[in-house]
Amino acid sequence: MQGFSSHGGQLAAAMRAWPDAPTPWIDLSTGINPRPYPAPRASPGARRRLPFREETASLEAAAGAAFGVGDPDRILATPGAESALRLLPRYLGAETALVVGPTYASHADAWSGAGARLVDLEEQAAVVVLVNPNNPDGRVHTQDDLLALADRLAARGGWLVVDESFADVSPEPSIAAQHHRRIVALRSFGKFFGLAGLRLGFVLGPPDLVRGLRARQGDWPVSADALAAGTAAYADAAWSARTRARLARDASWLDTVLIQAGFEIVGGAPLFRLAAAADAPHRFTSLCAQGILTRPFIDQPTWLRFGLPPQAERRRVQIALGCAA
Repeated sequence: MQGFSSHGGQLAAAMRAWPDAPTPWIDLSTGINPRPYPAPRASPGARRRLPFREETASLEAAAGAAFGVGDPDRILATPGAESALRLLPRYLGAETALVVGPTYASHADAWSGAGARLVDLEEQAAVVVLVNPNNPDGRVHTQDDLLALADRLAARGGWLVVDESFADVSPEPSIAAQHHRRIVALRSFGKFFGLAGLRLGFVLGPPDLVRGLRARQGDWPVSADALAAGTAAYADAAWSARTRARLARDASWLDTVLIQAGFEIVGGAPLFRLAAAADAPHRFTSLCAQGILTRPFIDQPTWLRFGLPPQAERRRVQIALGCAA
């Protein structure tokens, strides 16, 4: 389990570790929508040239409207939220950071890799990083609580970084829509829209910070296909509304199956569920032997995180969990 606990999506490693598992594998280790947006691809002409700045601006405007951020100077498109969270620590240069856990391991790695000392108390931190809704337990912080935290940090020149990678499943706007001078929000395109391989994300924050990150990132951070897909997807409010309703139903189905299989649901968001069982390590390896990858946790060995399976694979998941009728 140890090699699979840092983050989800390590399907290639699982295929090497269990070469005799049935195929195709079902990757439930990530929180990615299994029914993706029917996104257009870029035109042949757009693929042959460098993206126009106007195309990036159109994408940022469409995404900003979806996030409740109308000022184009407050939003920056990036090649994935992961890229953004790695870029931000080196730009801010904070000496201390509190990463509110348990959460996505990349945040702590990014800040410590940039030279920040990781601390345990808010009062010690120049930057506080949290995920909202949180991964893996789905914990949600209210906007009032986040604004109060940002005010406390701003009083001593600090920053609040809010990773909103799973926030598209909620109709509430980004915390960055509050226009706080010391809040930075990160958004992910691939999770809700089910197109993680396009590598598209966003930074939302004060204009001076966005300008600085834009200069560091360079002129062509986002591919032509990501521009085409993102611009169309964020403008399609009807698809988003239908998808939010469907994901809620799908998560309810997964809850029922996991409970029937003997798990306790201990947290989650509509794109994933966190479940506990005393024999979780055995269940992880048993599922892998059946070609199904979940997300284990070394520091919480009774936990497994399950993403939503495709509709066509539900029966296989139920059989693997031993709860098929």
